[in-house]
Amino acid sequence: MTGKVYKSTGSWYTVKTELGHTYECRIKGKFRIKGIKSTNPIAVGDVVDFEVETNNNQESGIIHNIHERTNYIVRKSVNLSKQTHIIAANLDQVFLLITINNPPTLTSFIDRFLVTAEAYSIKTVLLFNKIDVYDKDTLDEVRYLAHIYRQIGYECIGVSAKTGKNIDKVKALMLGKVSMFAGHSGVGKSTLVNTIEPDLNIKTKAISSLHMQGQHTTTFAEMFDLSFDARIIDTPGIKGFGVVDMDKEELGDYFPEIFKLKQDCKFNNCLHIKEPKCAVKKALDEDQITFSRYRSYLQILEGEDEHYRTDIWDKE
Repeated sequence: MTGKVYKSTGSWYTVKTELGHTYECRIKGKFRIKGIKSTNPIAVGDVVDFEVETNNNQESGIIHNIHERTNYIVRKSVNLSKQTHIIAANLDQVFLLITINNPPTLTSFIDRFLVTAEAYSIKTVLLFNKIDVYDKDTLDEVRYLAHIYRQIGYECIGVSAKTGKNIDKVKALMLGKVSMFAGHSGVGKSTLVNTIEPDLNIKTKAISSLHMQGQHTTTFAEMFDLSFDARIIDTPGIKGFGVVDMDKEELGDYFPEIFKLKQDCKFNNCLHIKEPKCAVKKALDEDQITFSRYRSYLQILEGEDEHYRTDIWDKE
């Protein structure tokens, strides 16, 4: 039988067939030794083949084949830095939720996520959530950030899961597609999903007032069929986003504004650091590339942790 993985709990996978039947499945051991370097050989969104078996009058499945993925989004495993973790597969788009101060989403996190999405050819829409609770100065920060990313070519939408502002725009983008919602814990993913489809009733938790950080409400990635011809993948809150190792020469290709200028650099293998006649450095000096984006590029290039450097709002 063939079906799509709707939920992964690490050792068991909920698989739904085209007829709408669901089976709890496990994998054959060989998947762990077939050269798949991720901590999870199967991810939500995967299409798999499985055999049904009956034990004690209960049916379950054994997955024996994974279909080729159209794409997937991956990050370094938190506990095993040399391994990767596939967050979801076969996506049409990702909505990255961003909040300014409850909890804060740093530009370094946004840029690392965008680089990975670019590397795997996944469209990303930036959702600036909780705009109903921001004061004027914070709204100005939202507008500034949105301006940065719109200039690059990313769609940015200000939303409020509480008031429903611009939810209709998000739903219109979701029609006929598989969409993943991602972001830090506490940015309002579950609340937003519940606003989009109230019948799902995904659990939510309040922000910790002590550290202004969210509490994990989604433990495992899970896909849901919605009532308006759309599928959604809700993911656990991501504290940090480790970028999978890339060749230094190709990193700039995943920053659209750098990629657009690289052909004008004197050297084909220019890393845009200290090389002479570098079009990217020239654009930076002329404010055609924002400092926060260039700083994120250097961070990733140098293999630094995303919290190593100061935030965009600090003056260096």
